[in-house]
Amino acid sequence: MKINIAAPQIGKEEIKAVTAVLKSGMIAQGPKVAEFEEKFAKFIGVKYAVATSSGTTALEVALRAHDIGPGDEVITSSFTFVASANSILYTGAKPIFVDIDEATFNINPDLIEKAITKKTKVIMPIHLYGQACNMTKIMAIAKKHKLVIIEDACQAHGAEWRGKKVGSFGTLSGNAGAFSLYPTKNMTTGEGGMVTTDSKEIYEKCNLLRAHGSKIKYYHDILGYNYRMTDIEGAIGIEQLKKLPNFNQLRIKNAKYLNKNLSKLAGIIVPEPEIDAKHVYHQYTIRITADFPLKRDEVLEKLAEAGIGTAVFYPLPLNEQKVYKNLGYKANTPVAKKVSNEVLSLPVHPGLKKRNLNYIIRVMRNCAKFKK
Repeated sequence: MKINIAAPQIGKEEIKAVTAVLKSGMIAQGPKVAEFEEKFAKFIGVKYAVATSSGTTALEVALRAHDIGPGDEVITSSFTFVASANSILYTGAKPIFVDIDEATFNINPDLIEKAITKKTKVIMPIHLYGQACNMTKIMAIAKKHKLVIIEDACQAHGAEWRGKKVGSFGTLSGNAGAFSLYPTKNMTTGEGGMVTTDSKEIYEKCNLLRAHGSKIKYYHDILGYNYRMTDIEGAIGIEQLKKLPNFNQLRIKNAKYLNKNLSKLAGIIVPEPEIDAKHVYHQYTIRITADFPLKRDEVLEKLAEAGIGTAVFYPLPLNEQKVYKNLGYKANTPVAKKVSNEVLSLPVHPGLKKRNLNYIIRVMRNCAKFKK
């Protein structure tokens, strides 16, 4: 049996929508992108959404729209995909890495205030794997220190904190969220990203930044970029957004089934959402601890031999990546370091059947039978 760790759920609706765009002759950014933006904003619960070429560019545009640049500091998590921090570097600002909470893999809000300096302008919480950060604590800190919140919700489409969707939080009018629409995400446009905000000013800046700084074609007000989404992608996004709630429910159902069975194995820590959070399981990430008979990388090998797709998200905290070490980063993040040696992501996507889940569980049980 072959089980991929991710499987984009593309149906006849997306194919039909793309065909219609191709026949229309309006292939670049146009009415379908505008429609997708409007519907995405409504889904998240904000006034505005701005489509971009990727989640990375969505983060960069959101930062630049807040005038973040050289001399500024942005507090963020040490444990995530490199694009989160790179988007800060692109603006000339400096990412300040904070350690994570061991249970949620998200930034530890109790450590944020210690990282604040006179140069701090933004807190960028990252809702990793689809698990919402503790936005109650983070918003209180931002309000106290008059900081902007830019949520990295690239892995958390539809995730919630206390009934409110991520990408819609903030204590200041200029706050924003950013989403990725890469093929492995809970919904996709192929490539693509989205900025969400309630601020008309930020919305208008984002529109300028993604399209060469131009409101009127060939008249350029600021230095902008070519970070636009195509109508082909917009058409896919409209159809995917309709399916997202069901996709998420299937992910949650699959995760609960895996939790029920894998939690019985000694040395396995399964992902559990916080009481106030709705976890949408972009990734289903367990931890292989010292109590398990096999080491994490040995489990990876056994799963690969069995045809089960797996991945380690992520093998190193960002502050220990070569690119950041070469830039002089020396943050102390012991929890992120610890979990980076333990995490293992298993398939959880909506395309899985009960037999696939049972097969994953059976292989994991066999791994648990090895003697130390």
